[in-house]
Amino acid sequence: MTLTSVPGIKVGHYTDPVARTGLTVVTLPEPNRVVAEVRGAAPGSRELALLAPGMRVEQIQAIVLTGGSAFGLASVDGVVRALEADGRGHETLKGPVPIVPAAVIYDLLTGDSAVRPGPDEGAAAYRAVSSDPVEMGSVGVGTGALVAGWRGFEHMRPGGVGSAAVPAGDATVGALAAVNAVGDVFTLEGEPLTGGPVRPGPPAGPPAPLENTTLVVVATDARIERNDLLRLAVRAQDALAACIRPGHTRYDGDVAFAVSCGETEADLDTMGEAAFVAVGEAIEAAVRSAATEEET
Repeated sequence: MTLTSVPGIKVGHYTDPVARTGLTVVTLPEPNRVVAEVRGAAPGSRELALLAPGMRVEQIQAIVLTGGSAFGLASVDGVVRALEADGRGHETLKGPVPIVPAAVIYDLLTGDSAVRPGPDEGAAAYRAVSSDPVEMGSVGVGTGALVAGWRGFEHMRPGGVGSAAVPAGDATVGALAAVNAVGDVFTLEGEPLTGGPVRPGPPAGPPAPLENTTLVVVATDARIERNDLLRLAVRAQDALAACIRPGHTRYDGDVAFAVSCGETEADLDTMGEAAFVAVGEAIEAAVRSAATEEET
C-alpha cells in the first residue's frame, strides 16, 4: 500500500536520470483540507502561508515536491498552467486559479547542478499522475537525494522517494516521503539503514556545509478539520525525527503536509498514530529502494 491507496490521491514523477534531478506532483480530490508544518531551519517553499489556520482559501489542487533547490520552484508554474487547462482551481470572477503549495530539496551536489526542474518538467509530472502504487527509489524529487552527510561527504548514500499506507479503523492513512537528509536514517524500530550510530553525538570534526531537506505528504480519507489536521503533521514530523538522526537541523528544510480528503468518521488520536507509522515506513522504503537500485 502507498499514498495512492487513499481514494482520489494521484502521484506523478518527472525524472532526469542524467542531470540527477526531478520532481513529484501529488494531486488531490475535492473537497480537501490541507495544513503544513515546517521544522527544518532552511526551507524553500511556495504558498505555505495559505495553509495556516484562518486563511480563506482552504482547498488546493496539488502539492509539488521538487529538486533544484529554490530554482525548482519554477516547475510549479507548469503544474498551475496544466491545472488551469483542466478547469481546476479556486473559483474567481475571471476563472479558476489553481492553488499549488510546493517545497524543495537541495539536490545540486549530484549530476548537473545547472539543470533544474522548470515549467515543462512540472507539466510532465502532472501529466504522469496516476492512482497506481507509487514508484519508489531514485525517481521524481528523490532522483538526486542524498543522506548521511553529517558524518562527511564520504559517508553520503542515496536517499529517494518512499511511500506507505496503513489502515486506521475504517479510514486509510498514506504517506510519501522525499528523503534527502543531513542525518543518518533508521527504521522506526531503530535498525540503522545508512550505517550511522544509534545514538548520534557530535561528529568528529565540524560538519561540512550541507543543504538538505526531507519532505513528507501524509493524507487520509477521514474527515478532519483544519485545526485538528495539524496533529497529523506534527506526528509526521515526529516520525521524521525518530527515523532521521540528527533531524530538523539548521541545514535541513523539513516540511510535512497533512491532507484530509474524505468523509470517513475516525478518531483523531488513531489517525495521528497511523500517520506516525505510515511516515516512518515511507522513509524506510525510500532508502531501501534507492539502495537496491545502487546495488544493481
